[in-house]
Amino acid sequence: MSTMIQTNSDEMRLREQIVEFGRSIFDRGLTAGSSGNLSVRLEDGWLLTPTNASLGRLDPARLAKLDWKGNRVSGDAPSKEAFLHRAMYEERHGAGAIVHLHSTHSAAISCMDGLNPADCLPPLTAYYVMKIGRLPLIPYYRPGDPALGEAIRGLAGKHSAVLLANHGPVVSANTLEAAVYAVEELEETAKLFLLLRNAPTRPLNAEQVQELKTAFKLDF
Repeated sequence: MSTMIQTNSDEMRLREQIVEFGRSIFDRGLTAGSSGNLSVRLEDGWLLTPTNASLGRLDPARLAKLDWKGNRVSGDAPSKEAFLHRAMYEERHGAGAIVHLHSTHSAAISCMDGLNPADCLPPLTAYYVMKIGRLPLIPYYRPGDPALGEAIRGLAGKHSAVLLANHGPVVSANTLEAAVYAVEELEETAKLFLLLRNAPTRPLNAEQVQELKTAFKLDF
């Protein structure tokens, strides 16, 4: 758990960040309707977008605040996938924020048959490797199924991002800004993968990936 000291102004700043990035994500078509959820870590729990809330129309005062047991402290009822965020935070102590989307191209990949469950996408670009690394596939669970949290728990310790089958990506990072940038890189790589499916493709080789891991101290 984080040891940082946070003030009310720090929390308000994080609330405003959730609203800002939620609106940006929605306006650019990375989520639709009331799909997707964002969270940020606090000293005594975390903030999470409410259930059935559009990321494009969030109210900072109505964001759900939860303690580390998952109990609501204040705000509207949290997303039904709160357990997903809790599992990721508990396994990734350095994670300061989590983004879960139903972004079109990543969701399309999640519906494909024959994916490598250990790594759904090839290392097409250096920036994908730097921001995502490996992307394991988690089998399908219905939305809100607590068993999904346990499935994530089994992989989150070694992976900052996972892909939920027939659902979408979950990405963690040290800040909300970094998590949003990472999920955007994932979505662009998914788009590239679909565009290149019928073309001869040359992903980065193992030596090139290792060079990136060494140069940027990547751990995956």
